Amino acid sequence: MTTSRDLLLTVLDTAPGRPPEQGELSLALAGAELIDLLAARAVGLDGDRIVPRDQPAVGDHLLAEAAAAVVRQAPYESVEDWLWRRGRGLAQAYLAALEAEGLLTRQRSRRLLSRAGHPAPADTADRRRAVDRWAADEPVLAALGAALGVRGESAGEPPVGEPPPVTDDVDDVDDVVAAVLAAVNDALLELEAVRQRRAIEEAAFDNVWRGV
Repeated sequence: MTTSRDLLLTVLDTAPGRPPEQGELSLALAGAELIDLLAARAVGLDGDRIVPRDQPAVGDHLLAEAAAAVVRQAPYESVEDWLWRRGRGLAQAYLAALEAEGLLTRQRSRRLLSRAGHPAPADTADRRRAVDRWAADEPVLAALGAALGVRGESAGEPPVGEPPPVTDDVDDVDDVVAAVLAAVNDALLELEAVRQRRAIEEAAFDNVWRGV
């Protein structure tokens, strides 16, 4: 299992009634992939630039896709650019892949209009490993989960638009991983700011039409 897979299973397991928006989840998944690529020594960081290395054999096909997506020409890609580029539609890709592998099921809810139901982790060994990793408060998974706001039951809900600082949960990780986690947190804040600006603009436009 990869960090990105564990993160998705954890999010769906921990917050089944209020999972993060797909935009936020996609950014976090892209960050998780980068952390796993760093651990596999498929890439390194030079400042904020992702430097490709010899591509090792990666058993997970989604992580292999991430490795193949790394920019291999100087000046290379920044961590921030990677999150936004790789993260585009990534949550949906992971949901589809895990459902095809039998790791997710669809549960119907009276509150949801979708006939397909919402995704939930199936009772598999992969889910149990993710649960164990989450229960052990593994620093990287805990930090990514906190950034997505799925730890509200134990730590209190974060203010709207202010994911908890990931550095609160990464004392046991090295500086390179901490830099990626900080970039994820910054990207989440930027996404929320963009949404707030759009909401204000749309409200102003509606007021013009109503003559307010």
